[in-house]
Amino acid sequence: MEGRQKRKPLPYRVFGVVVIVYLAIIQGGGILADHVGDHDGTTTTTEGVIYNLWIPLGAALVFTYAVVAVLGWWRPVLRDDRPVRRWVWVIPIIFALCSLVAIDYAALGDKTIGYILVLFIATQFVGWGEEGMFRGIGVTALRSHGLTEGKVAFWSSVIFGAVHLSNALTHGAQAIPQALAVSCAGYFFYLTRRVAGTNAVNSVLHGLFDFSLLTGTVVLVDQQPYVGAAAAILAYLVVAAVLLVRRHHIEPLAPTPAAD
Repeated sequence: MEGRQKRKPLPYRVFGVVVIVYLAIIQGGGILADHVGDHDGTTTTTEGVIYNLWIPLGAALVFTYAVVAVLGWWRPVLRDDRPVRRWVWVIPIIFALCSLVAIDYAALGDKTIGYILVLFIATQFVGWGEEGMFRGIGVTALRSHGLTEGKVAFWSSVIFGAVHLSNALTHGAQAIPQALAVSCAGYFFYLTRRVAGTNAVNSVLHGLFDFSLLTGTVVLVDQQPYVGAAAAILAYLVVAAVLLVRRHHIEPLAPTPAAD
């Protein structure tokens, strides 16, 4: 199959450097955003979202797909030729429904259309950037070393969670449980990529999920927690329960040998 043609392995150390640069762009871009423009340093205004989210996340997004272009990995990053059983579509469906429920529509009702659009685009930067880096480049890099899909799923998810430990610089010890949750989400998005056959569905879904979470936190001026955000937690629990029960029914059935 064309999509599975042999490609030269990307050294793990090179992928590690790529991830470190990616994180440095986000962290450095955030610091830069604090010193440019006329904004209050929050994300409760349109200007704040543009400076605090668009600048670092947009730069990281450009870097991600620049790496894809340099490697010549457009097809394996954007497409996935390792299908799973069709029932796995339940994962993105659950995440999409819970994301729509978790959106704080009342809080958004107090904002302008411009602000909502800018915030939505910012979260899509997150979705396409992180999925391009970890489910796109990461999964392709691991596969290039001939790892089994089980190991690809495990290590790509662990790496995805581990990089979020960098949030400890700003959020302290609470970054640890966040990293564990993100690792689980990484596996869910990995399966979404495989069942969809493309990296686009998990990218859009990732962005939508983050959008729903942000509407219940940063959008609110008084920073009071939004009870509807519990739907996001429910998504994790329901999907985890489904996968626990159906864990032996994810990979495609082996073809039946032809009769003599």
